Amino acid sequence: MATPQTTSMTLEDASVPAGFDRRHAWLITAMIVAFMLINYADKSVLGLAAVPIMDELGISNSTYGLISSSFSILFSLSGLVVGFVSARISSRALLFTMALLWAVAQLPVLIVAAVPTLIAGRVLLGAAEGPAASMSMHALYKWFPADRRGLPSALQISGAALGTLIAAPVVTWLITAFGWRSAFAALAVISLVWSLVWWRVGHDGPYGQARPGSSGSSGSSTGTASTGTSGASGPQHMREPRLPYRELLLNGTVIGSIASAFGASWALAISHAWLPAYCRTELGMTPGGAATLISGISAFSFVLLLAVSPFADALRRRGVSSRWANGAPQGIAVVTAGLAMASFSFAGDGWPHILLLAVAFGGNAIVFPLHYMTTAAVVPTHQRGALFGIVAATGTLPGLVAPYLTGHLLDTADSQSAGYASSFLLSAAVMFLTGLIALLCIRPERDARRLGLTPDGSDQAGASKPLAQ
Repeated sequence: MATPQTTSMTLEDASVPAGFDRRHAWLITAMIVAFMLINYADKSVLGLAAVPIMDELGISNSTYGLISSSFSILFSLSGLVVGFVSARISSRALLFTMALLWAVAQLPVLIVAAVPTLIAGRVLLGAAEGPAASMSMHALYKWFPADRRGLPSALQISGAALGTLIAAPVVTWLITAFGWRSAFAALAVISLVWSLVWWRVGHDGPYGQARPGSSGSSGSSTGTASTGTSGASGPQHMREPRLPYRELLLNGTVIGSIASAFGASWALAISHAWLPAYCRTELGMTPGGAATLISGISAFSFVLLLAVSPFADALRRRGVSSRWANGAPQGIAVVTAGLAMASFSFAGDGWPHILLLAVAFGGNAIVFPLHYMTTAAVVPTHQRGALFGIVAATGTLPGLVAPYLTGHLLDTADSQSAGYASSFLLSAAVMFLTGLIALLCIRPERDARRLGLTPDGSDQAGASKPLAQ
């Protein structure tokens, strides 16, 4: 006869999938949030130091735009390549190597401050950061079953908002107090420290991908993957098909997810490269004022991330389709941000302009966790890392184009204000179109059935059901 204590334990355990190590899962989440924070601090440091770098080196807007765009020369390609090898190399080793390379990438400009060394450092940094978002999300998914990924995913992406929120004032202070080189040196040290800590704690979790037809789950440290009671890595995954990548990439959900990421990444690339300079030269802000505004936009993104992704998870557990819980918000966010960007020229100065800046550059942050969730719903788990790499590589291509194009428009326009206006209108058009594609195309349940996967997405097979009741 069950005692009240054992009955209570049984009821409590029923809502927790087998193999779920809550404590270590959240430790990994904290490490990955820090990883993304450093990632986005590395990306934003060049933009925050743009004015003093341009003044000291005497470079034009187009040359600075070229330096900024050089970050993306290998960004997408490395994300693609690492996505395919992620099935054979542990997430622990991948993220450790990336962080070490981030530290190395800051060194050339500390030795010789010149355009070639700036470009060399940014190219290496882009190559090392290209797989960062997709592979850290892949590592995170190995520690959480499918119906518990909303909040961890939001926190992972929120590392980007926190990176800018914290980096903008801190890096600006370093630049102002000690010169712009000090910011690069500080980021090199921080990346090195993170990599050493990660090597100690960053082991792969029990919800890693299983190879088709295998007798166990790779990367499982608990031994529960081969049992029928396991969460997302049970027998269902052993029977998953290996689908042609052409078939995976040409379904509407993946196309729509890539489109939403493309539109959001266009705004992100403009923000990293040119928003600090725009605030100082066009809005007449001091370095501290510009940093405060950028931090405020990041805080807005952070709040949205913490609110929308868990809310989408709650909707899914209540039976709302993934199309409306995870897909539609992506398209709506990008379209809305594009409309805000198109309104800059008509808003005048003051608070209306500031609010539009917040919506245009911060309102589409929710796209990044959600587009991984919709993509994961239509791919076999053992192919998820590779497809994440492809989606990330394609969705982040704006980083290669948008910064240089903006610099070119600034140098060729009748005035700098006209150049910014042209850049923002072009960005708005790109964002409106990609957001509309996302709204029309993302239908995970339909596409999962067409691919022969479970209606809720291949990686959700066998997931714990009591939370949905």
